[in-house]
Amino acid sequence: MKILMVCLGNICRSPLAEGIMKTKLPENFEVDSAGTISMHEGEHPDKRAIKTAAKHGVDISKQKSRPITAKDLENFHKIYCMDLSVFEDVISKAKNEQQRQKIKLFLEEAGNTVENIEVPDPYWGDMAEFESVYQLIDEASEKIAQKLQNQ
Repeated sequence: MKILMVCLGNICRSPLAEGIMKTKLPENFEVDSAGTISMHEGEHPDKRAIKTAAKHGVDISKQKSRPITAKDLENFHKIYCMDLSVFEDVISKAKNEQQRQKIKLFLEEAGNTVENIEVPDPYWGDMAEFESVYQLIDEASEKIAQKLQNQ
C-alpha cells in the first residue's frame, strides 16, 4: 500500500508524518510526503523538524520537499492532509470520485473530533511547538497504522 502525507511546504508536518509513519508500518507499505506549494522544492526538512524527529530516533534528514502531482493522485492508495486548507487544495486536484475517496484529513482519519482535526503548522513557532506537533502526529500515526494493517 502506498501512503502520501501532505502539508503546505513539505518541510515541517508532512516530513515528520512520513518519518513517523514509516516506523509504525511494515516494509510492504510505502510512505512518502509532498506539499501543495513548490516554494521549498528540493530542500531538506526544516532543521527544527529534523532535530525533533532525531530526538525520537526518527531520521528525516534525507527527505526532500516536492509538490504533489497529478500522478500522486493516481498512484497512492491513501493521501493524508495535515489541515483543511491543504485538504481543499488536494481535493481540487482530484479528477474523479475514486481519487477523492483516497484523500482524508490526517487527524480525522485517526479518530479526532471536529474541534481537533488540523495539525498546526509549527513553522513560525519554537522547538516546543515542533515537539507538540511531533507528539500529535505520532499518536495519530499509531492509530492510522493499526487501521491500515487491519484492512
